[in-house]
Amino acid sequence: MAEPFPTCYLNGSYLPLAEARISPLDRGFLFGDGAYEVMPVYGGRPFRLEAHCARLKRSLAELRMRDPLSREEWRRVFATLIEAGGRADQYLYWQVTRGAESGRNHAPLPEIPRTVFAFAAPWPAAAPEVLEQGVACVTAADTRWARCDIKSTALLANVLLRQLAVDASAAETILLREGRLTDASASAVHVVLGGEVRTPPNSREILPSTTRTVVEELAARAGVPWRAAPVSEQELRVAEEVWISAATREVQPVTRLDGRPVGEGRPGPLWRRVYTAFQDWKRELQEQPW
Repeated sequence: MAEPFPTCYLNGSYLPLAEARISPLDRGFLFGDGAYEVMPVYGGRPFRLEAHCARLKRSLAELRMRDPLSREEWRRVFATLIEAGGRADQYLYWQVTRGAESGRNHAPLPEIPRTVFAFAAPWPAAAPEVLEQGVACVTAADTRWARCDIKSTALLANVLLRQLAVDASAAETILLREGRLTDASASAVHVVLGGEVRTPPNSREILPSTTRTVVEELAARAGVPWRAAPVSEQELRVAEEVWISAATREVQPVTRLDGRPVGEGRPGPLWRRVYTAFQDWKRELQEQPW
């Protein structure tokens, strides 16, 4: 991905990203004790703002923290960063950690000022070959922690799993747990079986993906049947189509899995319908206020 824009937000101030500093005793640094969000911005308009803010609030609540900013305060932060980025297509990253205390204590959880950080970066548009040829993925055992439904900054397991894809010259690692599909290392996974899109139902094993919800809504809009239902490893491997979706991926076709073709080995017709609906909807939303 491209380097972020030079201005960031940190604890109430806007400053050059290169000058931003936090305490080495910040619990986000020491323990990964925090939550984060990533949100696309199309034509200067945040995409699914309410859903992203609601998910952050939920993640923080699961970590026994209150959101330190109101919805209107977040909107002002985002508007300033978007403007600093030239109102181009971009994405916003923001996170809240429990803050810095005067020692390294596992518990009790301290009531201290939160650390709030946000920045914007250029939109990572998919290369034309991704849309024409799809991407390759590998599979691996899901070794993440037992609360994948919290969008925590503690992402070491995800990073190591994603590295497996890099080592195999692939785009993503699709995860399996006890013979069932869960997520990918940084994406939701959608499988086409019998002409129907199926995505594993939300649970503590799966991040409740905002982009996944968009894909499901747009599938319905495009006349593509879908449902949330378990997917076995065997079903994944014989699927007609496999897609991955994420805030900075939108929805991409997987055409090779562990070195073998998915379906006919090229982007499938249902993916094309949903991808086209996604692009059409983005253009519609850019004309609406946020």
